[in-house]
Amino acid sequence: MTKTSMPTRAVICIWAATTLFLSFAAASWAGAEAPDLDFHAPPTADGPTTPAVMRDLAERLLPVYQEPDPDRYLASLSVLQMVAGDYAAADASRRELRNRRPHADLGQPVGRGVIYDIYSYAKTIEVENRVSFAQSLAKSFNEVVAPLNDHDSYVVTRWLGISAAVFRGALQRSLDQQRAKDIIDQTAALELLRTYLSYVAYRNFGPLVESLVAADERRRYTVDSEVVIKIPDGTSIVAVVVRPRSPSKPLPTLLEFTIDATQDDAMECAAHGYVGVVAYARGTRASPRRLVPFHRVGDAARAAISWIAKQPWSDGRVGMYGDGYGGFTAWSAAKRVPSALKAIATSAPNAPGIDVPMAGSVFHNSAYRWSLNMSTTEASSEEEDDDDDALWRVLDQNWYRSGRRYRDLGRLLGRPNPIFIRWLNHPSYDGFWRKLIPFREQFAHINIPVLTTTGYFAASEPGALYYFTQHYRNNPRADHTLVIGPYDDGVMQSGPTAVLHGYQVDSAALIDLHELQYQWFDHVLKGGATPPVLMGRINYEVMGANEWRHAPSLEAMAGDSLKFYLDATASGERRRLTRRKSATPAFISQRVNFADRSDYGWMPPTDLISSSLATHNDITFVSEPLAKPIEFSGLFSGRLDFTVNKMDMDLNIMLYERLASGDYVRLFNPIDEFRASYAQDRVDRHLLRAGERQELTFRSERMTSRRLQAGSRLVLVLGINKRPDREINYGTGGDVSEESLADAKIPLKIRWHSDSYIEIPVRR
Repeated sequence: MTKTSMPTRAVICIWAATTLFLSFAAASWAGAEAPDLDFHAPPTADGPTTPAVMRDLAERLLPVYQEPDPDRYLASLSVLQMVAGDYAAADASRRELRNRRPHADLGQPVGRGVIYDIYSYAKTIEVENRVSFAQSLAKSFNEVVAPLNDHDSYVVTRWLGISAAVFRGALQRSLDQQRAKDIIDQTAALELLRTYLSYVAYRNFGPLVESLVAADERRRYTVDSEVVIKIPDGTSIVAVVVRPRSPSKPLPTLLEFTIDATQDDAMECAAHGYVGVVAYARGTRASPRRLVPFHRVGDAARAAISWIAKQPWSDGRVGMYGDGYGGFTAWSAAKRVPSALKAIATSAPNAPGIDVPMAGSVFHNSAYRWSLNMSTTEASSEEEDDDDDALWRVLDQNWYRSGRRYRDLGRLLGRPNPIFIRWLNHPSYDGFWRKLIPFREQFAHINIPVLTTTGYFAASEPGALYYFTQHYRNNPRADHTLVIGPYDDGVMQSGPTAVLHGYQVDSAALIDLHELQYQWFDHVLKGGATPPVLMGRINYEVMGANEWRHAPSLEAMAGDSLKFYLDATASGERRRLTRRKSATPAFISQRVNFADRSDYGWMPPTDLISSSLATHNDITFVSEPLAKPIEFSGLFSGRLDFTVNKMDMDLNIMLYERLASGDYVRLFNPIDEFRASYAQDRVDRHLLRAGERQELTFRSERMTSRRLQAGSRLVLVLGINKRPDREINYGTGGDVSEESLADAKIPLKIRWHSDSYIEIPVRR
């Protein structure tokens, strides 16, 4: 959990918009077959010959370009005309295109075209009226953007705010790919010219947009950027309040209580017809204060809600939203639900004591880094170090090689961190953690609508599922909706991407999760329609099937299950997963030498699909090919039958689909990890019995949904945690954070007996 792991939503959404912008033509501009064109790519995006080379390509393509679809033809034609320098003709093409689609949605798809509308019109005014581009852009901007409603204006102005450097990088990559070739086909030429035009347009209007957008926002919104709200402990928080100037009637408010100072999220709420309030947990921007993460947040959030409900612009109803830490604050406020709090919508919410600063009761080094950053009050060379990934990798490796206690991380860095030490003092889910968010019966009193969004590849998935499952376990009549699909934490902040860490995401999953949240708030607070994707309590995208399914509970996601035993009778590097338990008692021996630190540089790969497995202190089990497709949906579980020579160990489990092609597809990510002594009860520790055969049942904290293909194999990787970015459990049975290399004299030795199995939920 780093400082940059929880960026401002509106800022990071620009990057997702950029990706869609750059991919627009590639998906839709396909002309009829035409002869290839001679073309020699210029060396650089900003080279002196680049404009002439690109103009020549456009001029040669114009007479031969064909496309049967009128909309695609006009869109592509306008690009060719602009690159060729005929802006009046391009503007006419853009107008004709708009006349063909007068009622098109000004969300992401049309937002791309609006940028060209503004640019072609501005260039036309510049040439015809012989005025500066600054003057012509102002006229074009005002004529195109001013008539838009607040929502559409917000979308367009955020598109305009994308840095030209993003487009320059895309152009340079395209030129580099083309340079070895002497010809270019029509489709590739159109894509290259569109990429070039995007860079040129953003380079030209980039320096001028900020003042135009600011003027448009002043016309639309009232902004109070330094509102001070007193909280019960005698301190105060600062809030940004953004209200639409029209209508003037009281409105419901959307509140985010965050650790990042921003105005943009509040303005986005206002653009959707709400009062937007962002409360900043770290004092004022002028006078920041040290933050103790998760401490007294609920009281501060409830004070902010109470203050909002008393304002003349408030209709008395507040909805809270947020991702990461902001999602946690919403749940912290709901520990005692204020009367004005009417709804919660979170994505990837942190659950302290569940998924941060540990996962499966195993502490992560990233929590030390993040908590140290949160205690910094001002920019410094040390704060710059907090953003240096290489520095932190070196710290991880130095600690790992030193064999020192986990508590000594701060000593090795030379920067003490009392917050992290305090966390280490509470390895169980005890009262220290339980006071931060609802616990057991407190969930029963949460009767407001809740929306939770998470992903199969999100590090925060266990926390999100904890809130969801505990809410229904303690309040069966809860109104809590879960949305989950092939997303990671970044996707939920920035928007879906077609390729995620090498994995091709189903087209059905490429929905705007950000906009879905506003549609849900409109349903809850304004009586709008229920978004179609939210048809059940659980709404999940089935990877490989390219469709959404809906279920009333986790158990209902799958009507059956398959049990696979860990076959210990066969030898070899890859063991078997079998549907039948072996009649012959057997076991597999595993040995882990915690004293060996030669693997200090090892880290697991991040790709979701790969041609091989990079295992480490693991045993791999592979099933026979599946006779027919099956849908694996839900939480897997299992029973481990083993004998171990230690009193504790930290386990990790990963499941893959091995395709018939030989590629491995992760079914979730990161790994499902857990400390054996807390597998049954995260509140009370139950140590293992060293030297005795015993059983350990478990249920994963990570869920998935994927249609496994006929001919594919299920692959289980069962391992022991031993890596430089995690706390290491040496198995003494004492405080793990106090253990060191001195406790590694005897290697960990395990016998995995053939009665062990995993059980996966399936829908046939």
